[in-house]
Amino acid sequence: MIEYSGQPHYLVAVDCIVFGFDGEHLKILLVKRGLEPEINKWSLIGGFVGAQESPDDAANRVLKKNTGLEGIYLEQLQIYGEPQRDPIERTLSVGYFALIDINKYQTQLSDDYHAEWFLINDRPKLIFDHDQMVADARKKLRYKAALHPILFEMLPKKFTIPQLQILFEEVNDTKIDTRNFSRKISSTGLLIKLAEKDKSGSKKGAFYFKLDKKKYNANFQAFLNLIPNLKP
Repeated sequence: MIEYSGQPHYLVAVDCIVFGFDGEHLKILLVKRGLEPEINKWSLIGGFVGAQESPDDAANRVLKKNTGLEGIYLEQLQIYGEPQRDPIERTLSVGYFALIDINKYQTQLSDDYHAEWFLINDRPKLIFDHDQMVADARKKLRYKAALHPILFEMLPKKFTIPQLQILFEEVNDTKIDTRNFSRKISSTGLLIKLAEKDKSGSKKGAFYFKLDKKKYNANFQAFLNLIPNLKP
């Protein structure tokens, strides 16, 4: 204990970058900060880690308290610890990113903390280093989306190839050739074509698909290089 007694003590917080997809646009969920400094300014969803909590437990608690969301995909990003990141007291923050299908969770979203969706490229300026956290999370999301089917967390159980392409384009902030995308996604063998069609966009309609999770587990690298110029 002698070695510990003279060491500085810091606060530990969690901040959650919640990405959502509504079928057309990639969005981010923000709240207005409820305490000084920067009160009433737009912020990521965050809070402090309790004395008896792990950072993972705190992130799940904070998400549920501030938004009502629970049981969603949540992954640790990295730790942010610049000495002056919080002007009040030295605070280390563990960043997390979450992925959801907005339409699936719309009714679950709580209004208590005025959480609001913004287009990812049209969001307001955020407090502290939260804009850097968003940039880091998006970069991580782009990389992982080429290797793992995590973007399916943001889609309904059945979806169309055009919907999937739009999601990839939104995540990577780039246009993708439709024929090339369809060819590559089909070549993975990871999608199951359904008999049902989505005819909301045209009379001809587009077939629905779903992810074959068993094949994915047997062919882990199937999504590699799905997006042009993305290197692992």
